[in-house]
Amino acid sequence: MRTHRLLTALGCALTAVLATAWSGPPPTATATEVRVHDGVVRGAAHDGYRTFEGIPYAAAPVGRLRWVPPRPAAPWSGVRDATRPASACPQPAGEVPGGSTDEDCLHLNVTTPDDAGPARPRPVIVWLHGGGFTTGAGGSYDAHRMATRGDVVVVTVNYRLGALGFLAHAGLPGSGTFGLADQQAALRWVRAEIGAFGGDAHNMTLAGESAGGYSVCAQLASPAAEGLFDRAIIESGPCAGSPDRPFAPSSVPLSTARATGADLAAEVGCGSARDPLSCLRRVSVPRLLAAQATDQQPAYATPLLPADPGAAITAGRFHHVPVLIGNNHDEGNGWAAGIIRAGNPVTPGTWPDVVSAFFPSPGQAEAIVHEYPVQQGDGGPVFGAVIGDANFACPTARTDAALRTAQVTTWRYEFADEHAPPLTSGTPPFPLGAPHASELPYLFDLGGRPRDLTAAQHRLADTMIDYWARFAGMADPNGPASPNWPRHTVLSLAPDGIAPTRTTELRHHCAFWNTHG
Repeated sequence: MRTHRLLTALGCALTAVLATAWSGPPPTATATEVRVHDGVVRGAAHDGYRTFEGIPYAAAPVGRLRWVPPRPAAPWSGVRDATRPASACPQPAGEVPGGSTDEDCLHLNVTTPDDAGPARPRPVIVWLHGGGFTTGAGGSYDAHRMATRGDVVVVTVNYRLGALGFLAHAGLPGSGTFGLADQQAALRWVRAEIGAFGGDAHNMTLAGESAGGYSVCAQLASPAAEGLFDRAIIESGPCAGSPDRPFAPSSVPLSTARATGADLAAEVGCGSARDPLSCLRRVSVPRLLAAQATDQQPAYATPLLPADPGAAITAGRFHHVPVLIGNNHDEGNGWAAGIIRAGNPVTPGTWPDVVSAFFPSPGQAEAIVHEYPVQQGDGGPVFGAVIGDANFACPTARTDAALRTAQVTTWRYEFADEHAPPLTSGTPPFPLGAPHASELPYLFDLGGRPRDLTAAQHRLADTMIDYWARFAGMADPNGPASPNWPRHTVLSLAPDGIAPTRTTELRHHCAFWNTHG
């Protein structure tokens, strides 16, 4: 079975069906201007909030700046329009309709409450999008509900993706970490400039989901990120990810990344060039996108990322800031459904072969089949549970335990709305529950389009925003209007009840993965 690599990339961007509205501000918006160091930006004033989109935080990484750590943006004269998102970073078609080939993409977007200002600056949430380090854009996340209800300033960020963001090659400074360096440049820009938008530069939370969540892990472990953020939110991007769990984001050693880079150079005709890097910088973006590997990971054993993030956290070598971390109850169901729809049924008879395709180590598949037996008719959910436990739930539990061992304040959740709005079109082969990325429409309007939520789901969305925003402001999600979130418990987030979740079954399965993983 060779379908899982493609499905991994597709599953990491489950928001793609929703995030297709790349339009300007609504007709009722009026202009509003703010001065930053590089010039004046004109954004849009809406009902209760203001938006400033497509602000450059670094120079365009084009020409000789391709595969160079981010450089400062050039100042501009006059007033720069900031009423619509700038181009997404180069990527195949998917979340961004038609994809993108525009390397001039290092921009960010600011959403701020109407009355935020220097007299009472608001906490700041800097959001890193997911998408398997190959797709996604900050402009896909309409943050006005987070900003207005949460009373926070939200910044969404573009960063280099795919081979353009994570190429490694001998003799190339910054190898394997250009996208992570972009994120740090954005954080430095926010520290310096967010006060002009009413944000508190001394109260910043770095947040992200999937690859964005793993990026938060990488920044926790990066010495160069010291002092750039004060709290962290990690959604479905556990720091303990590893390449042998291909559904969750992870990092690879620099040696592995360089081997991948050499393969790319050979694929585009630069492998035997006298100056391979100069040759690669002349290759067109579409050709690079066509040649790059489906899977992309940051590289560790590098100056920016000295160690694998999970190992660094286990060893206590990371920035000790409060962390809110969690995963979804049915993380693996979307991938399991996609694999089944691609012609790979999961039945008692096929289950051993399906498991062997994803867990090829000797004896591992047999143990998994015994731990997760398939009965007639429940193959999809069981397969989803294997993917979810191995790639997300148990690595999240390990990350949380390592953080607590290091005396870090943590708050852990499980998003568990079994009727969460679907993120893909069509009818799945079994009910998906709360799969990967399904919590996002409760926090953002993806692509600027609100989802059809029930009244109970709207209440859950409001509660989640309250938790996230209060954590960003005070490192404690609790408040008088929300159910209590006890420390050292896993809070289940569902419309029919918010309470500490039952963990006995998960502990049993995680003990299994600790032995057989």
